[in-house]
Amino acid sequence: MATAKKAGKKAAKKPAVKKAVKRAAPVKKAAKKAAPAKKAKKAKAPAKKRTPNAAFMKAMTPSNALAAIIGDRPVPRTEVTKKVWEYIKKNNLQDASKRTMINADAKLREIFKKGQVSMFEMTKLINNHLS
Repeated sequence: MATAKKAGKKAAKKPAVKKAVKRAAPVKKAAKKAAPAKKAKKAKAPAKKRTPNAAFMKAMTPSNALAAIIGDRPVPRTEVTKKVWEYIKKNNLQDASKRTMINADAKLREIFKKGQVSMFEMTKLINNHLS
């Protein structure tokens, strides 16, 4: 037993020195996946030019209140909105702090029936003045 204790003490006193063993990096096998078969591209027809909806292009007659802003000639709804925006920008009627709001002047107040309207509500109110 005494020799076993001495052998145990010697092993405890000497730190175990490990030799650095260089190992070769494991060789990774590249997994080859089958490439997906390429689909034959179909020849696309040239894009058709979008035609406007006939309901929007129909000439509408403005009421007297609206005619004071856009003129009294019949024009399509799309042109009515453009002309009203031209009037708003020319007279600086768009609210400075909240740009979605339009401040009505005397002419627009007849159409809107309010002092201030949102731009989204504006077209609905203008359509009431078209026939």
